Amino acid sequence: MHVLHILDHSVPLQSGYTFRTRAILHEQQALGWKTSQLTSPKHNPGKSVPEIEHVGSLIFYRTCGVVGVLAQLPLFGQLAVIRALTARLIDVAKIERPDVIHAHSPALNGVAAIRAGRALGIPVIYEVRGFWEDAAVSHGTSSEGGARYQLGRAMETWVLKRANEVTCICEGIRQDLISRGLECSKITIVPNAVDATRFQPVGERDHRLERHFALEGKKVIAFIGSFYDYEGLDLLVAAMPELLSCRPDIRLLLVGGGQVAEAIQSQVKSLGLQDEVIMTGRVPYEEVESYYSLADVLVYPRKSMRLTELVTPLKPLEAMAQKSIFIASDVGGHKELVRDGVTGTLFAADSVESLVTTLLDLLEREEQWPAMRDAGRLFVEEERNWVKSVAKLKPVYQRLVNRGRIVC
Repeated sequence: MHVLHILDHSVPLQSGYTFRTRAILHEQQALGWKTSQLTSPKHNPGKSVPEIEHVGSLIFYRTCGVVGVLAQLPLFGQLAVIRALTARLIDVAKIERPDVIHAHSPALNGVAAIRAGRALGIPVIYEVRGFWEDAAVSHGTSSEGGARYQLGRAMETWVLKRANEVTCICEGIRQDLISRGLECSKITIVPNAVDATRFQPVGERDHRLERHFALEGKKVIAFIGSFYDYEGLDLLVAAMPELLSCRPDIRLLLVGGGQVAEAIQSQVKSLGLQDEVIMTGRVPYEEVESYYSLADVLVYPRKSMRLTELVTPLKPLEAMAQKSIFIASDVGGHKELVRDGVTGTLFAADSVESLVTTLLDLLEREEQWPAMRDAGRLFVEEERNWVKSVAKLKPVYQRLVNRGRIVC
């Protein structure tokens, strides 16, 4: 089996998107399949990229960035990306001669894959990792129901109906695809997972960092990740005054950066929490585990919106693999992953009061933490590992190959 993957971006860039891709590629290669990889012009935009790049054991074909004034405009920019990626994909497919083209979100990649697949007679599978029109809303670059949003949604549906097979990462997305008119038999869930051998249980606190941030003898609650509005970090900061009134030993550790970092800094200052809330900024990837070791409880306070209700994140799975104790809002994406009170703890989304009550209650029940740590680790080892997830692709690919090299 030879699969040509079409990607928005890839390692060495670091994101949940690139980590999922890397895991899928390594597991497919471990199964004896051949994989080829092509990234769109959106990989590292604005920077010069080689035509072919080696990243560890993986080899990526790159597509040159889109330039020119028209390419910077919303609609013309998308069309330029599709045009450049389609041309590059056809060239790469002629070299690699894959059995299947596997295009991953966003829909721009899907359109290019459909066009190239039709031109070359290669079947196409399209993987939905999330709806990028919803991500644009959450990032403040689009408005739900606006022209740009509707265009993105229409493009996604166009691809979904023309791909030979469709996969998605969770049940929430599957239900949305069905609501768009896709037949259940066309959809396969290939869920997010973790490599339990890579994410080992977190050890004792890094004493150097503990001293540096004056955390000796403190109960540390933490968020480690990208700072987007939908992550709900403002709710977490807003909960701190009440948490401190009950537990003066609590400290909040925020590791990362992004869209709302300055707003969170301003909120911390306005509440007079500079001594109780520690914002480290982004830290090198190889040091992240040391920061995880400082946390007594991780918090994932995602707000309720279409994106978070439909899409399952990787963070809770990584926390389970590391045997970390965590609380998470009860948005749909979290509820699909977390067994409340067993593998993690849920609180009412968008409610500071619920966050406070749930966290304080969890801190009073430390005797239950070892069982929760073990249950979370067992869940990822037995159910949410990449061996099981990637195996779900085998019958999908086989159906496409058996049908022959024809795109509907």
